[in-house]
This record gives sequence, C-alpha cells and structure tokens, in this order.
Amino acid sequence: MATELVAARQMVRLAASKLDAGHDDATTYCAMAKRFATDVGFEVCNQALQLHGGYGYIREYPLERLLRDARVHQILEGTNEIMRVIIARRMLQDDATDLVR
Repeated sequence: MATELVAARQMVRLAASKLDAGHDDATTYCAMAKRFATDVGFEVCNQALQLHGGYGYIREYPLERLLRDARVHQILEGTNEIMRVIIARRMLQDDATDLVR
C-alpha cells in the first residue's frame, strides 16, 4: 500500500510540474494523475478496511471518513471515466507517441 501511495504522489507531482511549466501535455498528465491517485487512494483505503474489519465502518475510527473521502474524489472534478477519455484522446492523436516515451 505504501508503494502505491508513493507512486501516486510522484505522478501528481509530475503532473503539477508540467502544469506549472506550461507543457502542452499537462492536461493529459493531470488527467492521468487524478485517475491514478484517486483509484490508488480508494484501493488503499479498501485494503485498510479489510485489515480493520468491522471497525473500519465505525465513525470513531478515521478510516471510515478516509474511505468516503477517497471514493468521492473519484467522482468530483470529472469522473475517472472522463479522465480515461481525455487520456485516450491524447493517445490517439498523431503525436501521442511522445507521451509514452
């Protein structure tokens, strides 16, 4: 879980640096980072819930809120399905080969 979180953070930082620098592919990288980070965040919370069992649903434990927050971020600011469409459109463009190099 820790490895996945570090990878997600790095992707968000890469997207932010591209956005700050005004790169043409910043939108695509932001869509990738949003999709990846929110999916990883939800999956990590879900795995933590498995570890905690029924206690993960009790409001006294922070995991209950983390799980709800992680799930809602998959929907807010464009669903992850829309992020996939944005990424796919970029990949289908002629110069998309630069994206995966």
